[in-house]
Amino acid sequence: MKRVALHTLGCKVNAYETEIMRQSLREKGYHIVPFEEVADIYIINTCTVTNIADRKSRQMLHRVKQRNPQAVVVAVGCYVQTGRNAVEKDDSVDLAVGNNCKKEIVSILEKYLKERQEDSRKGLCEEERKKSHIVIGMDGDCGYEETQLRHAGEHTRAFVKIQDGCNQFCAYCVIPYARGRVRSRRCEDIITEIEGLVKTGCKEVVLTGIHISSYGIDFEEEAWKNGVSQTLQNGGKKEYTGSSKLIDLVERIHKTEGLERIRLGSLEPRIITEDTARRLCEMPKVCPHFHLSLQSGCDATLKRMNRRYTVGEYYTSVEMLRKYFGHVAVTTDVIVGFPGETEEEFSQTKAFLEKVSFYEMHIFKYSRREGTRAASMPGQVPESEKAWRSGELIALEVGQSREFRWNYIGRKAEVLLEEEQEINGRVYLVGHTRDYVKVAVDTHGMVENTLVWVEVKGFLTDEILIGEK
Repeated sequence: MKRVALHTLGCKVNAYETEIMRQSLREKGYHIVPFEEVADIYIINTCTVTNIADRKSRQMLHRVKQRNPQAVVVAVGCYVQTGRNAVEKDDSVDLAVGNNCKKEIVSILEKYLKERQEDSRKGLCEEERKKSHIVIGMDGDCGYEETQLRHAGEHTRAFVKIQDGCNQFCAYCVIPYARGRVRSRRCEDIITEIEGLVKTGCKEVVLTGIHISSYGIDFEEEAWKNGVSQTLQNGGKKEYTGSSKLIDLVERIHKTEGLERIRLGSLEPRIITEDTARRLCEMPKVCPHFHLSLQSGCDATLKRMNRRYTVGEYYTSVEMLRKYFGHVAVTTDVIVGFPGETEEEFSQTKAFLEKVSFYEMHIFKYSRREGTRAASMPGQVPESEKAWRSGELIALEVGQSREFRWNYIGRKAEVLLEEEQEINGRVYLVGHTRDYVKVAVDTHGMVENTLVWVEVKGFLTDEILIGEK
């Protein structure tokens, strides 16, 4: 029995796909061990969203090879797709698998192991063998390849992948080249997976994908409500138009018996119209926690980024959510130091972030990616200036996030208890409110994977509140 350890870098889509690979390997008799242990096979699900992500992917591949030089090291995912030349030259990598072949990981691995055994019988040394076998697979214009996750990595919450790929081609982003065009998963398959996860005890699902706002645009026709087929093509060109089949999907998922909570992954601001906000609010299982990707609070910068909305349109979307959900948690991503970003443009961004007042912001320094339009743009911002601007926004984020949590103190909140955690030498059960604020409660009389109402007393740590039943 081969001992296999898996590790995920990057996004929630990667996390989902790692669980699919783990499930496939376990069902074929492989022994899954914690990543920190010595294993016969290491599978690293890589990320390439930034240069730092590339570096972390390489470092992890090298680290496990050093841990066990005799192990088979498998690189899978986005770094393989975009960095094929580097992967082929990397002595730490024995087998490389592209995104669209992850679901075939068992057959690919077993074929490789058989070939390796045959080479060994022939007396070939490692230098005489091809060091890295590359399996990329189909391009992004193929349809969604169906997989079914039967057990969640976390007992209480499961990521459910509803689509892959992106058609947006933002000026700074390499992901469309790593993931291909939009491919949506059939509604019936998503429902089947969620129903199965709920039967195993899962109470919350997070709908995830590379660009979930584009869900359904690649279906030429689909029977949705009342069995009526709807053509989604606009003048023969399939593109994101602001109308969404995502909300139709959420309404179908909402009917799943036993499911308590639905969270949505990162959304395009344009998707939040009055109609979609109202429809979302009418579904009690939908959590009032929305990640609306911003990237910049300056219209000129957004235009250079090819983001296709204005800060005014973004603010209207946020206000629409607050109109229907009240004290809603809005989170976002912001890039500082994009090519051509002047001090004035940065000041506009900071002022806009102050105006919106987010629950959380993920601040990124612009990372130059070869092959993207932004890589050759004039006005590249020095690293020292990016660091200063990043620090300014991180300080702003810390204050806004604490202010949002402060609103809970003295109030009752519904918490989904998820896991035991030792904090300041004491063991608590820690979970999240519906808008994803982390709360800890005393373990006495409490059970994991249950929903409880607690009164929030105050801050236990800078990021965790304390509650009492």
